[in-house]
Amino acid sequence: MTTTQDRPTDLRRSLRRRHMNLIALGGVIGAGLFVGSGVVINATGPAVVISFLVAGLIIVAVLRMLAEMAVAKPAVGSFYVYARDALGPRAGFVVGWMYWYFFVIVVALEAVAGARIVGLWLPQVPQWATCLVLMALLTGTNLISARSYGEFEYWFSGIKVAAIVVFLFLGVLYLTGLWPGSTPGVANLVDHGGFAPHGWAAVLAAVVPCIGFYTGAEIVTIAAAESTEPAKAVARAMRSIVLRVLAFYVLSVFIVVSVLPWDDAGIKVSPYAAVLGALHIPAVETIMNAVVLVAVLSCLNSALYTTSRMLFALTRNGDAPSGLTRLSSNGVPTRAILAGTVVGFISVVFEYVSPDRVFAFIVNSYGAVALFVYLMIAVSQIVSRRRAERDGTTLPLTMWLFPWSSYLTIAAMAAVILAMAVLPDTRSQFFLSLLTVAVLLGAYQLRVSRSRSS
Repeated sequence: MTTTQDRPTDLRRSLRRRHMNLIALGGVIGAGLFVGSGVVINATGPAVVISFLVAGLIIVAVLRMLAEMAVAKPAVGSFYVYARDALGPRAGFVVGWMYWYFFVIVVALEAVAGARIVGLWLPQVPQWATCLVLMALLTGTNLISARSYGEFEYWFSGIKVAAIVVFLFLGVLYLTGLWPGSTPGVANLVDHGGFAPHGWAAVLAAVVPCIGFYTGAEIVTIAAAESTEPAKAVARAMRSIVLRVLAFYVLSVFIVVSVLPWDDAGIKVSPYAAVLGALHIPAVETIMNAVVLVAVLSCLNSALYTTSRMLFALTRNGDAPSGLTRLSSNGVPTRAILAGTVVGFISVVFEYVSPDRVFAFIVNSYGAVALFVYLMIAVSQIVSRRRAERDGTTLPLTMWLFPWSSYLTIAAMAAVILAMAVLPDTRSQFFLSLLTVAVLLGAYQLRVSRSRSS
């Protein structure tokens, strides 16, 4: 008789190939690209393209390492399981809960961001009410089935990808002089204080926030456990990740700083809207607000999904309350979804009750968490790969140029984390994120103590 522990997952494999393709394709496109990138451009200059490229290469390497493990062993919880297998229960516990915490905060941030955008069109509606509606709507879709989540994400991602493709096409027309009234060439890269007007230290510092913009690309490995073809889905997604990073981020940012001077006032507010405004696209503000809202809803949808699956995975090894294991008749971890939603709601309440203290503390406390998770993924891959080599196991997909590429990626991430500790703008995020890790380590010790006494 097959037990629950013998099966890779109790969740239904209802995500189809088209869902997985768009989840992977749109996973790297967040609201931060459309809005937050403007602040980084303004603080760095045209050389921000290098910052995005370096950050992108780090993420590509991490995802390739993750893909190596995910293709060999698709699992609910993905890298939580791999960290647990490779580095032990303590590492798995901390990685799983760090990632859950990260996306619970994302739920709150995206709900608030979405409410603010809707408020531009419906100013008479209180923002807290809009937050409630957006979270309730996407919680509902996640409660129906994994396929419902996949269907929403399919269309959200499709719109985001289409928006980026159109933006790239229009940008190329402008830079080549084929757009009416355009100024061909890339003189803006050097005409306003040089390529790196704030120095190369600023370019390196910008890698820190740039990595944050890429967070979410790994969700496809979590969703793979509910795919009809888990190994193939991950392999396909990861083989195309390089192209997606280069096109969606590096090339689009290159177009922004080539079409407009990097210090243009509009870039800091909304870089993509500023470029479309320079092209005299009608109703540009409304168009970009709509695109950003779609990106926000996509992130919110994925965050709710991710928190529930990670929490469900944690229950399988006793790292979370067993009551959260229960599935609905549709194969959905209802209680795990609602747990993430409730914590998200509490965080949203703090945004309105204490935005400068409690909410600011919450936001800062997750700033470096994703980087810590990525670092653990990389270490887990090295241990897992060495184990496979000793066992003579042939892996269907492997990390490029192992082991040196893996070591180099770890060194690069360590350098970024060290930069966070040193730079004034990110120092508080680094130390509060360390506090998050310390709390989780304490929680693990408490779990171990209770297990021994029971």
